[in-house]
Amino acid sequence: MEHIEITGETLKEWGHIPGPEFSRLLEISQAAVAAGYGVEQIKGKLDTMKPPPPPPTLPLQKAGDVPFHFNIEAAEDADEVKNLEMVRETMMAVMRTPTVTSAAVMPDACPAGPVGTIPVGGVVAAKNAIHPGMHSADICCSVMMTDLGEIDPKTVLDAAEKVTHFGPGGRQQGKRFTMSQKLLDEFRANRFLNTPKILRMAVEHLGTQGDGNHFLFIGRSRNTGRTAIVTHHGSRGPGAVLYKLGMEVAEKYRRKLSPDTLKQNAWIPADTEDGQEYWAALQLIRKWTKANHNAIHQATVEGSGAQPGDRFWNEHNFVFKREDLFYHGKGATPAWGDYASDATGLTLIPLNMAEPVLVVRGKDADHALGFSPHGAGRNFSRSEHKRRMGDVTPQQALEAETKGLDVRFPAGGIDASELPSSYKNAANVVRQIDKFNLAEIVDYIDPYGCMMAGDVPPFWMNKKKKGRR
Repeated sequence: MEHIEITGETLKEWGHIPGPEFSRLLEISQAAVAAGYGVEQIKGKLDTMKPPPPPPTLPLQKAGDVPFHFNIEAAEDADEVKNLEMVRETMMAVMRTPTVTSAAVMPDACPAGPVGTIPVGGVVAAKNAIHPGMHSADICCSVMMTDLGEIDPKTVLDAAEKVTHFGPGGRQQGKRFTMSQKLLDEFRANRFLNTPKILRMAVEHLGTQGDGNHFLFIGRSRNTGRTAIVTHHGSRGPGAVLYKLGMEVAEKYRRKLSPDTLKQNAWIPADTEDGQEYWAALQLIRKWTKANHNAIHQATVEGSGAQPGDRFWNEHNFVFKREDLFYHGKGATPAWGDYASDATGLTLIPLNMAEPVLVVRGKDADHALGFSPHGAGRNFSRSEHKRRMGDVTPQQALEAETKGLDVRFPAGGIDASELPSSYKNAANVVRQIDKFNLAEIVDYIDPYGCMMAGDVPPFWMNKKKKGRR
């Protein structure tokens, strides 16, 4: 009788991959040998126990094969020329992602991270894919406007300063706004949002605006002369945690489906259970963010005694589904009338604290993938702007650039990186909106004043200081 010896090396020759199942396969082989089976019989039996081969991974695309619309041009300015080069370079890397079907950039575009990261002012359409990195950590960053009637703007700004909350963290006990029980229950029913941290932050952060470029702006409508409030902020802590969870899930899919894709462009397949739950979570975060704006507006109305009129809002860091594609807008505003059930056809484009907020009607231009700009954007970083100030103090710069305006920084010192000179030339952005036929300007909210957090140290710096004590 032929002596048969089957070892681990034998199994590898037969195409089995070493792993936890190896010992079990060896036991089965030895039992089959003892039972008198031949080599070919044993090999055939083990072949039926091989796991199915992994699906082939998706290769990167050639960027030139993806339709790309460049709705931006540089003035005769070295900073703008360099900015455009960097925007083009990073978008070319983004478009190599296998899911991407088309892309566009707006006149306010500027880089937002390492090469291959979607820039501010970028729009990416993807097939069956939700890319958390393309809506960014500030999910549903958005703007809301309320017409406050014939009230004095200073009265409104004074009232708003008493009720809003800038800076890191949430509201203290006793100063919190009430979150809808229905929305809280909807959070609990979603596995992405049903975490102790998100649920706690959803309550504590309601009615807060954070820091950075988030603001509360008071001005007057050029059409009517009536006072208006405009707020700008996103989903705060709840959105930031959801983004982190989404990136973790997307990374698992990236490793399986397309390991050559850049980590920041990982995606969750929309037709999976993960994709459906994440999409539902995004819609709930959108509800929370709208409630956040509404809470601040309503508290300001009540504190000032204003008689409010129309109110509308729009997001510019989000994912929008249109037909069978997912449109990722990073600092880009949807410009088609029914992009959401609460869309009014009007959207807002703030420029800087010394310029009007534009009220526009989008053109739904094909060459912009149906989007318009979200603001003015930057040509260089915050730190570079501060460096270029030289010996000019933040106070001197503020007085020179916002003469006649009531500008307040309630949570910190003057943030020089948010002054008008840190942004692109507003007139050039407005000119390009018209040139590229992106939106029709229907009104201007001329500035009276605004509030921003100010020069607030990042939260991690405070943690370091506490650790040294």
